[in-house]
Amino acid sequence: MALSRIWSAFIIVAIGVALFKCVYFQDVDIFSRMVVGKADDPTNLLKVDGIIPTCKSAVDLCINLVGVMALFMGFMCIAEKAGGIRLLSKIIAPFFSKLFPDLPKDHPAMGYMVMNFSANLLGLDNAATPFGIKAMESLQEINPKKDTASNAQIMFLCLHAAGLTLIPISIIAVRASLKATNATDIFVPCMIATFVATLVAMLIVATKQRINMFQPIILAWVLGVSAVIASLVLYLTRLNADGVQSFSKVLSNGLILFIFLAIIIGALYKKINIFDAFIEGAKGGFDTAIRIIPFLVGMLVAISLLRSSGTFEAIIFGLKSFCSYLGMDTRFVDGLPTALIKPLSGGGARGMMVDTMKTFGPDSFAGRLACILQGSSDTTFYIISVYFGAVAIKNTRYAVGAMLLADLVGIITSILLCYLFFGR
Repeated sequence: MALSRIWSAFIIVAIGVALFKCVYFQDVDIFSRMVVGKADDPTNLLKVDGIIPTCKSAVDLCINLVGVMALFMGFMCIAEKAGGIRLLSKIIAPFFSKLFPDLPKDHPAMGYMVMNFSANLLGLDNAATPFGIKAMESLQEINPKKDTASNAQIMFLCLHAAGLTLIPISIIAVRASLKATNATDIFVPCMIATFVATLVAMLIVATKQRINMFQPIILAWVLGVSAVIASLVLYLTRLNADGVQSFSKVLSNGLILFIFLAIIIGALYKKINIFDAFIEGAKGGFDTAIRIIPFLVGMLVAISLLRSSGTFEAIIFGLKSFCSYLGMDTRFVDGLPTALIKPLSGGGARGMMVDTMKTFGPDSFAGRLACILQGSSDTTFYIISVYFGAVAIKNTRYAVGAMLLADLVGIITSILLCYLFFGR
């Protein structure tokens, strides 16, 4: 119900703003831009696709997902038949049994969630999606109300949407291409911001589900992960931009190949029919990619209307005026468009981050803040559309509110960290 209201609000507000601009500012082209406008049109100053091109983009996105999802879900099927997923579930079971109390012991969903979180940690978006969808499908099998999100599904998606990432390699690469003085100087703030957002997401959902976060096992795992992240931060801060990029490429891509190798060796040991298992899983990847098209089209169209109507620009202008009236430092406002768009569109937020750095400079306060905001959270509404859509969940309960609250904490943390590290 919450998602339905938010979706409806996006459309109503966008069309209302467009009508106001058409009547009071004589912007006679705004309706055509919102319907058939193209981002690459020189006259389209907002560089946003209208709803018709957006529908095509949504379908293209799903089609592009087919190959990747078929590959990874094929290998996941091999791992499942070989017992690898269940082994991974047993390893993580002590922690997940406390965080997901409704999950049966050693349930395969634990293994899929671990794979999803691991892919996210390394910035492997294409790999994270198939793992996450497989986790949602596995959780759906034990969901008593098939059209309503279960506690376990909400906890999983809120943690996933927090977007905990160890190395924001794409952000560093963009900063380097724009000739930033030190392309990696946003690494530590990004790491801290996304870690805080993840912890807050966990606390929000745990409070709602009445999970005791002070259980020894939960504390041990959280502190252990914190120690690992701190150690990695200390190591990477000693490297230059090229060193960070090289380390990231070796770690992330090497891990994918290692997983494939481990799965094949395990399957050979178990003497299963490897290729047949791969084909079986790959078919599921194709079916899932096609199934999410309606959900993705609906959400991206609403986002397109909101952006092409100029609603974001109005919000930023109003916020900057308000902060100026209160006598506050307004430097952070110039970096906020990335934060506003990030829950709606990853590509849009990336483009806004680049535009902010080009406008104000990669070493400016706004440019650095945009980078930190880009790395502090994930695309909340995209995740909701894809993951809940994959299992036909209609009632998302409090999932949207929890995700957006975690996003807000990530934004506030990012702003504070930017002032702490670069505010002088």
